[in-house]
Amino acid sequence: MVPTVAEGLVTVCVMKRTGIALVVALVMAACSGSSVASTETTAGGTDTTPQASTSSAATDLIPPQLTDHEVRDVQVGDRVLTLAIADSPTLREQGLMGVTDLGSLDGMLFYWRHDAFGDGFWMKDTLIPLDVVFFLEDGTYVGRVSMTPCPPEESDCPTYNPGEGVDYRLAIEANPGDLDWIDGSTVIHYED
Repeated sequence: MVPTVAEGLVTVCVMKRTGIALVVALVMAACSGSSVASTETTAGGTDTTPQASTSSAATDLIPPQLTDHEVRDVQVGDRVLTLAIADSPTLREQGLMGVTDLGSLDGMLFYWRHDAFGDGFWMKDTLIPLDVVFFLEDGTYVGRVSMTPCPPEESDCPTYNPGEGVDYRLAIEANPGDLDWIDGSTVIHYED
């Protein structure tokens, strides 16, 4: 049986609508990807410790001075912070110099592959006051300091450490007061 012209037109319209609906569904599925914390499987089961993941939410609203930094979501205590990562000597030295607003970032994570004893923080060319919290290699909290900008004409800016002779492996800089919830029971989970 040969379909009539009207039946053929209906078939073509249905096929076009189905094709368009399929394309729209595929595009929506591709655009709605979510970030899920990864887990590691061990011989005894699954380790559910949250791991840092690359953040997509903050990458469009970060300060222009930090575009060469990786931005990651990092588990700190019971919260997830979106942090620019400073994990090389060059990035750690740059820090938040010249930044006037953190944008959508919660702060900056400084990471050393060795203990950072003696690697104090200073505020040369840093335009905003900052708080910094320090953590040991195992992620446990070890101290905090509040830092004020060093005037441009000052040649001898003070350095800040968590305390005399205290080693640390990680530190987070953030706006004053933003990290006040961190205390001795707070642990950071970060993997290089």
